[in-house]
Amino acid sequence: MITTGGDGVAARPVPLVDLAAQHAAVAQDVADGWAQVLARTAFIDGPQVAAFENEYAAFIGTGHCVGVANGTDAIEIALRGLGVGEGDEAILPANTFIATAEAVRRAGAAPVLVDCADDGTYLIDSAAAEAAVTPRTRAIIPVHLYGQAAPVEQLMPLAERIGAWVVEDAAQSQGARRHGAGAGALGHAAATSFYPGKNLGAYGDAGAVLTASAELAARLRAIRNHGSPRKYEHDVMGVNSRLDSLQAVVLSAKLRRLAAWNAARRAAAQRYDTLLGEVDEIALPRTLDGNEHVWHLYVVRVPDRDRVLKELQAAGIGAGIHYPVPVHRTAAFAGLGYPDGSFPVTEQAAGEIISLPLFAEITAEQQERVALVLKSALR
Repeated sequence: MITTGGDGVAARPVPLVDLAAQHAAVAQDVADGWAQVLARTAFIDGPQVAAFENEYAAFIGTGHCVGVANGTDAIEIALRGLGVGEGDEAILPANTFIATAEAVRRAGAAPVLVDCADDGTYLIDSAAAEAAVTPRTRAIIPVHLYGQAAPVEQLMPLAERIGAWVVEDAAQSQGARRHGAGAGALGHAAATSFYPGKNLGAYGDAGAVLTASAELAARLRAIRNHGSPRKYEHDVMGVNSRLDSLQAVVLSAKLRRLAAWNAARRAAAQRYDTLLGEVDEIALPRTLDGNEHVWHLYVVRVPDRDRVLKELQAAGIGAGIHYPVPVHRTAAFAGLGYPDGSFPVTEQAAGEIISLPLFAEITAEQQERVALVLKSALR
């Protein structure tokens, strides 16, 4: 049931994200850019793709950006480019979207799950990652979750010692920084997603792989294009996973505004901290020391989560859960053999977390209404 305001008029719903508001800011740039693509008919590998790749690499602070079709492909292609495949293992957190594990499996490797740290950040537990190492470990995949970077600097020495690669899953961290360095420039390679709801989102699926290595970037470009460095030359087994010119136009237009949008998200997160900080039943999100958060999601923990979520949604508050089912509890990965209780921090969080509406254009009035409804549901 939608609640009413003080004047008896039905309160306007508050969405989890508002892509229409974001589009309004870039509509003319996108229309002009698309007109150029249509005029030249360079739909695949047009100049707009290379332009965006260069812009995004500079924004992150790394040498190379290789555009691909989506974020899942980005992880797979990064792993394949680094030689991770059949017979290898990749360590990743159980608290992530299933795509992280899917990409490992698609590359031919075996996912090895570990818990997240019990510190309110929901990021990978570095000690658990070290404990999970075997002679087959060839990759460690820290996930930069909800908008902040994982402690990659704790994993790089481990990777060097065992001869493994660190591949960042940077799908939720466009613009985030750790100790001053950009998320996506912390490991040997990074994969990101430009799914429409991301801080930097396309108008459809899109993704990219980032690396400082020119040699690796060349391999990635070949793999994404049927293993072909040049037309009709196929040096390795590849895939068809290219960022198209129309999406590159959208991403370039949004990238010019991303820093300001991320700043607006930070301000909104601070407003939630103030509105909810004195409510004992709510555990607020924590930013890891050394991180500059970009608040892809604002995730709180509450008791009786499912009931609270239903009340929020019934009142027109577009809350969600990221994520309700840890990877090892999905039917797709039941074969990994992890029983319930294997990852207690992740499993407990999955039953308590709620993502509150957060986007660059959210108003103070909208946030006040979210807070009011949440407090009412908890009472």
